[in-house]
Amino acid sequence: MISEKVRTFLKENHHAVLTTFRANGGAQMSIVLCGLYKDGVAFTTPADRAKLANLKRNQRCSLLVAQPDWWGYVVMEGQARIMSPENTNAGELIQALRDVFVACSGSEHPNWQEYDQAVQDERRSVVIIEPESIYSPTP
Repeated sequence: MISEKVRTFLKENHHAVLTTFRANGGAQMSIVLCGLYKDGVAFTTPADRAKLANLKRNQRCSLLVAQPDWWGYVVMEGQARIMSPENTNAGELIQALRDVFVACSGSEHPNWQEYDQAVQDERRSVVIIEPESIYSPTP
């Protein structure tokens, strides 16, 4: 469960570092833009990224969401849930991609048809991290 204090922090901060795990167990880190979505924090990614391949193999991950100056941050550890063209109805996936775009950017896209085509061309997935633990020196 994400506390109101952490939710407020996450509504104001969207830059994050995601840690996933390679097949050999080594950590792989990625910079992502994220936003609050349902009971977790979400971002989108094209189909050809290492982070997505790693999460399909092992859903365990960590996400550090930081303030722009890096002095404040929240770390969430948990399991990733993936909504992809392979496992999600096309209409549901497009709506989730749009919702996550708004959650990450704080605004509507100026041309949703153009956006929809771009995410379909990239075979984007939505990754939702549902935290099992949250820690932070900030909120």
